[in-house]
Amino acid sequence: MTELSVLDLSPLLGAMTGAEAVRETIAMVQIAEKLGFNRFWVAEHHSIPAFGGSAPEILIAAMTQVTSRIRLGSGGVMLPNHSPLKIAEQFMVLEGLAPGRIDLGVGRALGADMRTGSALRSAGSEAFPQYFALLNAWLLDSSGKEPFPERHPASGIIAQPRGPSHPDLFILCTSIDSATFAGKAGVGMVFAEFIAQTDAAPAIAAYRAAFTPSPFRDKPWAGVGTSAFAADTPEEAQRLDAPRQVWALSFLEGRQTSFPSLEAAHAKLAALGPDPRLAEVSRRSIVGDGAQVRAALAAKAAHTGADELFIISYGPTRQDRARSLALIKG
Repeated sequence: MTELSVLDLSPLLGAMTGAEAVRETIAMVQIAEKLGFNRFWVAEHHSIPAFGGSAPEILIAAMTQVTSRIRLGSGGVMLPNHSPLKIAEQFMVLEGLAPGRIDLGVGRALGADMRTGSALRSAGSEAFPQYFALLNAWLLDSSGKEPFPERHPASGIIAQPRGPSHPDLFILCTSIDSATFAGKAGVGMVFAEFIAQTDAAPAIAAYRAAFTPSPFRDKPWAGVGTSAFAADTPEEAQRLDAPRQVWALSFLEGRQTSFPSLEAAHAKLAALGPDPRLAEVSRRSIVGDGAQVRAALAAKAAHTGADELFIISYGPTRQDRARSLALIKG
């Protein structure tokens, strides 16, 4: 049976501030744990008005203190923005706080525009293979699973705290190339369908074909990140999905905005009238009552061969989002 997990981007909904958005994420992880979801991941975005989550490592640390079972992770850390040693250290600290519950998902993009990337002093996506190799090696050395050889350039540089275990490692993918890279590296992969806006199945097939066992895992494991929202009736789901629709239309137009209030979203849609772009917006998310969404997710898992689905939900209030997760979990 395909596992269900949550990917929370700390969305700014209506008049919500960024500070409120990250506090909402802490509330949502507690809801997800009570509902029995397997994992709860948070993301790294910069200078994007719709999302408040810029520091997943800090959010994960806070979440370790209010949960006891659910796995916690990053979906993901944008590795070119950071020192691989610092990321290894941060996530070994998190592993110390919640042993056996920490996932480190990394991506090769910046999670930002180029100007913001420059302000972050990002090395750029071309640095990802080298950064990933160093991160991989420091995690294995720090956990004692695979110490650095004596002549390794990083030998003697310790990612503290050392521990008996290390986080599980994943690569976030949006293409067949990145999926193949994850397979050859012998780590887990999550295909971000909500970003790529393309079928995950070919990338997952490429990942499984390329998979080579590693110290991180001996069998392939693939997840899919997808947008889904459920309510008690299909009509109510469509009504509550209006802010996402308006935000997605702005995104298609090349404009970065936060999510409008429910009232403002309905006024905007009414003013637009019939718009052919709404078909594309609808395609970008699974929306319906609980049974409809569960059936669509089961079909997606069967089609893609995913081991796990990560649900992104943009309901206008915490209560709406919690109800959506409860209906999706069934």
